[in-house]
Amino acid sequence: MKKEIILATPIVMCIVIAVIIIAFYNYRIKKQIIESGPIDENALKYLLSMSGAGSEVLKWGMILLFGGLGLVVIEFIPYDAYESGLPYGIEAVFIGLGFLAYYFAQKRQKL
Repeated sequence: MKKEIILATPIVMCIVIAVIIIAFYNYRIKKQIIESGPIDENALKYLLSMSGAGSEVLKWGMILLFGGLGLVVIEFIPYDAYESGLPYGIEAVFIGLGFLAYYFAQKRQKL
């Protein structure tokens, strides 16, 4: 268990740093566009397309929530740990449900 944590920590840290850098540069680009003067239609469309960060957070939050629920369900189902593919199937189904829930939430939000 400690090996997995030791291996996963640098990966998670790199992902977090990358997300922070991307958010910072998106902020700087938006700020430069707004400060450059009057905003035409193309610049406005670009600014609106960059402001989809909330939906990304929703997507990953739902996927992680459903993935976690899948892991909880796996704990309560008896299976042979060495020969059964059941845990992989359950986890895949729950992650798929997370994607579907995100899709329907986005579809409802656009209406």
